[in-house]
Amino acid sequence: MQARGQTGATRTVTRVVRGIPTSDGAGVKLERVIGQPQLPDLDPFLLLDEFGTDEPQDYIAGFPDHPHRGFQTVTYMLDGRMRHRDNHGHEGLLVPGAVQWMTAGRGLVHSEMPQQESGRLRGFQLWINLPARDKMTAPDYQEFGPERIPVVAVRTGARVKVIAGAVGEVRGPVVQPATDPTWLDLELGAGVRFVHAVPDAYTSFVYVYEGAMHVGPGRDARVSRQELAVLGRGTGIELEGAGGDASPSRAILVAGRPLGEPVARLGPFVMNTAQELRQAVEDFRSGRF
Repeated sequence: MQARGQTGATRTVTRVVRGIPTSDGAGVKLERVIGQPQLPDLDPFLLLDEFGTDEPQDYIAGFPDHPHRGFQTVTYMLDGRMRHRDNHGHEGLLVPGAVQWMTAGRGLVHSEMPQQESGRLRGFQLWINLPARDKMTAPDYQEFGPERIPVVAVRTGARVKVIAGAVGEVRGPVVQPATDPTWLDLELGAGVRFVHAVPDAYTSFVYVYEGAMHVGPGRDARVSRQELAVLGRGTGIELEGAGGDASPSRAILVAGRPLGEPVARLGPFVMNTAQELRQAVEDFRSGRF
């Protein structure tokens, strides 16, 4: 079975990267996929973390107050509940299937804390860079509940949640003109194919988080759970479910316009120059966030 868009050359897999176990916040255990030595960044994407555990001690301390400047954070919850608060008065409760799209801009301090003491907490956080002209924009916070994320049953055995970008005439709720991101959550049965059109110059990757998928033309590469496939140039992305017959495979497909700008990075601050980083640290220490 196939689900096709209008595409030209199909992108091949240039490399496959596995996440590395790490911890962040107050000791939350996670897998870091982008932002680690094998894949420091993937313009315009700066970081991708997958968190997922049934053990409360691995997440209960959460992510207490911490600063950001110069980029956007995107949190997508699969299971569990997490509360966001920041020093600009934004607050929201992320539930299963919800998305938080936060623009740090010129600076904010926020926390992300679990709202449960047991059960499974699972999801993703992606950092997307901002162009130099937007790095000092006003901070912003958007939250989209699961009812606002459209789901497309493209074919029997092919189900797509559209967080950003479009599948056919169905558009996701998130719009960011600078990087024009696509974020699709894909569910494909064994042997079911899906082809998605993207602009040739855009960066793209596929991260499998359940089962396995064939990625690229002619089953170019088999990508297993907790592996990220970096894709080359082309106008089409082709996927096929490669898991068992009993349950579908799931992956996120992410694409965006690269910025092609210098990246100066220091922990939670991402600017274009070392001087701008020094200013970010000074502004934070002086309470100007």
